Amino acid sequence: MQQKKIYVYIMANKTNTTLYVGVTNDLKKRVWQHKEKLVDGFTQRYNLTKLVYYEIFGDASHAIAREKQFKGGSRKRKEDAIKSVNAEWRDLYDEL
Repeated sequence: MQQKKIYVYIMANKTNTTLYVGVTNDLKKRVWQHKEKLVDGFTQRYNLTKLVYYEIFGDASHAIAREKQFKGGSRKRKEDAIKSVNAEWRDLYDEL
C-alpha cells in the first residue's frame, strides 16, 4: 500500500515580499488553484503565485505541526528554509 504524502508549502509573490504557508495532500493541484486565483483569501489578495518551498511528510500530524511551526515563527525562519533548497527563489511548480 502506498503511503499518503502530505505537503507543507510556501508561496510567494513576484517580488518575494509576502509569504504564505499552507498544507495539502495534492501539491500540484493546490498550487495550480493559487496560480489561477481559485482560492479566495490571502493568496489571491496578495497575488501569491510562486511556489518557492515545500516539504513532504508521511502523515498529517507531522505536516500540520511543521505548518504551525512556520506560521508561528519569524519571516527569517521561512526565508532560511527557502534559501536552503531554493536560493534563487525560483518557482518550483514546473518541477512537480
